Amino acid sequence: MSPKEITEGKNAALIAYFTIVGSLIAMTMNMEPKNAYARFHIRQAFGIHLLFHALAIVVSFTGIAYVSPILFVGYLILWGYGFSQAIKGKTKLLPYLGGYFQKWFTFIP
Repeated sequence: MSPKEITEGKNAALIAYFTIVGSLIAMTMNMEPKNAYARFHIRQAFGIHLLFHALAIVVSFTGIAYVSPILFVGYLILWGYGFSQAIKGKTKLLPYLGGYFQKWFTFIP
């Protein structure tokens, strides 16, 4: 990716990491013109948020509340890693899950 493309997509990429609503806002920001850097980080952030919310629902319904702090710490680690990569202007996949997020969320423009 060119430095110009990274600079143009950085705002949408950073906004995507602030809650799942931020990911939705970033998706609409990236509709036109489409930016590959923003798209990469939107997919990563959307995957992090979606995974966290899905696991939180499962944990709450199964009654294993002692797993909640571990889940939250894992979420913060993934979020921090992705956010720091977006700030640095890099497109490095999240460990273990990043490749899946890029494949699963191809509907994100």
